[in-house]
Amino acid sequence: MSEKTIESPGKSFLVLILPISFLIVFLVNTWKVLLVILALLMVFNLWQQSRWEKWCNQVNPLFYELIEENHGKIRPMDLAIKGNFSGQVAKRYLDSKAKEFGASVLDSEKEDQSYYFINASILGDILDSSELVEKLPAQPVTKIARSFLAPPPPIPQEEEAQSESKFESKSESESEPVPTQEEVRKPLEEQLVFGSLIQSELAKRLNVYSSTVYKRRNDPDFAQWCRSRDPDGIAWSYSRKSKEFFPMEE
Repeated sequence: MSEKTIESPGKSFLVLILPISFLIVFLVNTWKVLLVILALLMVFNLWQQSRWEKWCNQVNPLFYELIEENHGKIRPMDLAIKGNFSGQVAKRYLDSKAKEFGASVLDSEKEDQSYYFINASILGDILDSSELVEKLPAQPVTKIARSFLAPPPPIPQEEEAQSESKFESKSESESEPVPTQEEVRKPLEEQLVFGSLIQSELAKRLNVYSSTVYKRRNDPDFAQWCRSRDPDGIAWSYSRKSKEFFPMEE
């Protein structure tokens, strides 16, 4: 029994030694060939990578154009149609761009996968649109509200004349002084140190809401509209690149 227990580990060791020895002999005889194959694989991988980078440089103008047209949203199908290549290649390209620029990817069951890229101009449009005043829905008039809308009881003429005279005297005493032209021109000269105004500054100068300037900035008659409301009769133009407003020379 003891001899059999001693021989069993030796046989298992021999079973392991044989394939290891064959592997060592194979590597010794073919290491040059394996090294050449490994070098070829590395060269082929580098060649594919450089070819992909050149192709991406050619597709980049189409990609940036779609980003501007779609306000940052792009799908693989849109890029594939624009560049006339397969959807798999377009998806691979967009995945690489999403990792490069940190874009957000949205998976939806109703439509294809969408990529959202945000640049400075798109972010400026989002911030400008957030200034728009939301219109509240019309609420139904209740019975209690109708009681408040009912006309007041008639007032005698003597009391009405006295109340009107008191109101006029009070409004005259509490009326604020109207700013002079010098007070209006002084902040304009200070603000035009950089040669332009932002949307909120121009809205204060024209005495309108900032959302009104945002709505009318792309209108063809924007310059005439600004001139009619500007205290100095200055016409203003809007620059989409800098998102600022510049005075127009007459």
